[in-house]
Amino acid sequence: MLLVALVVVVGAVAGVLLGGSGQGGRLLDPADASLSGGRGLARLLQAQGVRVLPVTSVAEAAAQAGRAGPAGSTLLVTSAFPLTAGDAGRLAAVPGDLLLAGVGRHLRLLAPDVTLVREARVRSREPGCGLPAATRAGSAHVGGMTYVAPAGAVGCYPSGGRPTLVSRSTGGRTVTVTGDDAFMTNLRLAEDGNAALAMNLAGARPTLIWLTVPETGPPADGPAGFYDLVPEGVSWAVVQLFLAVLLLALWRGRRLGPVVTERLPVVVRAAETVEGRARLYRARRARDRAAAALREGFTDRVTPRLGLPSGAGADALVNAIAERTGQAAPHIGAALYGPPPADEAGLVALAAYMDFVERQVGKS
Repeated sequence: MLLVALVVVVGAVAGVLLGGSGQGGRLLDPADASLSGGRGLARLLQAQGVRVLPVTSVAEAAAQAGRAGPAGSTLLVTSAFPLTAGDAGRLAAVPGDLLLAGVGRHLRLLAPDVTLVREARVRSREPGCGLPAATRAGSAHVGGMTYVAPAGAVGCYPSGGRPTLVSRSTGGRTVTVTGDDAFMTNLRLAEDGNAALAMNLAGARPTLIWLTVPETGPPADGPAGFYDLVPEGVSWAVVQLFLAVLLLALWRGRRLGPVVTERLPVVVRAAETVEGRARLYRARRARDRAAAALREGFTDRVTPRLGLPSGAGADALVNAIAERTGQAAPHIGAALYGPPPADEAGLVALAAYMDFVERQVGKS
């Protein structure tokens, strides 16, 4: 039952961490200044004279491309936009260049001759090609996916012999496919030649049409309340945590009730315990600890018999024992507070003397 509860708790935490952020739609938004946004790239392109036009629908993108003309615009599509098959078919017919950054779905409609092969680790890579946009940028932090480049295309930044960037120009139109789009974000833009590569690809034409996901606004019936601001994953996490607590309570509930005494399986005599402990002291040659144990036990037993308080000092205890037994005070002080015995014979002698003194105190 405990294992089940732990699994439920881990699942709840993972659900919150993986699905509760609610910020995936703002990835590579040209107006977003967060780490995953694309505001940095948009500002760099505008500084170079490129007109950046954010659009939130395929119809708007097609209209803007039509106004710019066949050679006047580049349409940028990133992994953030949820493309459908119909959208991909319409984008394939849009005039101007097409830049597909990290787009894996419906690639056969957008770039029919480019075939996706496998995933590739994102890391710093050299161009390894003759594409001007890549050679001018140099090494870049790219990867994501690898492709099979068709005849007449240029493949760059290879991983395992397969390019992670493919560019092909046909009929006055250039279609470029990259394995990921993280190199365009504000977080990665300053690494290696990422900024130069992103600007060379996205700023090849005077106008960049940037297809983005529209930002969700407040509810139509009024401003957002407290519960509207809570991510959806949090409610599921609360339900799962409640189930985990319920299972834990049921598992622990069987232990409620009076304490049940059980007979010990083995009864060990006190003498055997003392003998075993003495053997341990002997094996380690711990004569100092053995002497300290003997003296502490002697003091605890003798002090009440002498009528002394538990906090009586050494002088008071030694004087009281000497007065009661007639033994010399220096001998008693050396036995109780002197240095530990130097050998086993001295330890045996100390134990015998303290036993003798204790019997004298008991008889007096």
